[in-house]
Amino acid sequence: MVSPYFGIPVEKWADKTKELIEQHPLDVNEIYEIVMSVWEEIFESSITSRGYKIGKDIFPSPQIIGSLLHELIPLELSSKYPQVWRREQNTTEKDLVYIPDDSFSVEIKTSSSPRDFFGNRSYAQKSTTGKTKKSKSGYYLIINFEKIEKKTKQTDNLLLTNPKIKLVRFGWIDQEDWQGQTSATGQQAKLSVDVKRYKLLELPLSN
Repeated sequence: MVSPYFGIPVEKWADKTKELIEQHPLDVNEIYEIVMSVWEEIFESSITSRGYKIGKDIFPSPQIIGSLLHELIPLELSSKYPQVWRREQNTTEKDLVYIPDDSFSVEIKTSSSPRDFFGNRSYAQKSTTGKTKKSKSGYYLIINFEKIEKKTKQTDNLLLTNPKIKLVRFGWIDQEDWQGQTSATGQQAKLSVDVKRYKLLELPLSN
């Protein structure tokens, strides 16, 4: 797959990103609204017959909250647009699959860091076995959220608030953009400042 940024200088990447986003079948502000709606419902929903609530009675790790977002966002879109969007069904697919044309499928990345996010080390590695793996190039939805902190008992003078979504970004990342850690034991892949700045646009987009 040839990168859509091939031959384009870094200073023109942002223009290409806007073009790619305009070509995408989902309106990016709708994506943002779904992210925010799912986030709110995570904390409004009750769990078990006792009605336990996340952020009040139970305090899941960022990994668990990220997994919920990975499941619920595709579920919302597949319910809203059946036969058009669906969740991944195997390890070779993106998290959110666009049925008519897989090139518009979306990978979702979440992080409790205020602005940063990472892939695992495999993102920066090409298959040496010939086996088909999920493409690391394509559209990405990036969500940064606050950690859920275990709160002390509420008092009359303390209003407890749920953690917030800090940043939502959408754009395109190529596999070659992922840089593996040089350490032999390093398990993360990261992106350069230029990639994060020019290949991902912050949502919601202003008019």
